[in-house]
Amino acid sequence: MRTILNIIWVILAGWALFLGYVLAGILLCIPIVTIPWAIASFRIAAYAIWPFGREVVSKPTAGVGSFLGNVLWVILAGWWLAIGHIVSGILLCVTIIGIPMGIADFKMVPVSLMPLGKEIVSTRRGAFDRTL
Repeated sequence: MRTILNIIWVILAGWALFLGYVLAGILLCIPIVTIPWAIASFRIAAYAIWPFGREVVSKPTAGVGSFLGNVLWVILAGWWLAIGHIVSGILLCVTIIGIPMGIADFKMVPVSLMPLGKEIVSTRRGAFDRTL
């Protein structure tokens, strides 16, 4: 089911989001000072292309630098991205097929607001992850 949802997602919204975040990451690599935000943008792009079966979690080692970087990000770009995800999520929720896509878009709002100090992890549990 995740694969089907991811394929539909790529067709409806994921491809455009992926390209936007990759382009932003490339542009952020030009000045050396903004490379941490570029890496975060590439991380979000990888999540935006294939979101089902993965989730965003906070890194336990994130510190004050991540917080200060996130404050700058929210002021300069984060709130625009969050508004874009909210609007596209609402538009995706108009149809029944688009509701899971809209929910996935809403899940990207927190990471688009504060991308530093986050990592994307798989939600899949393998056969050897079970406890007896």
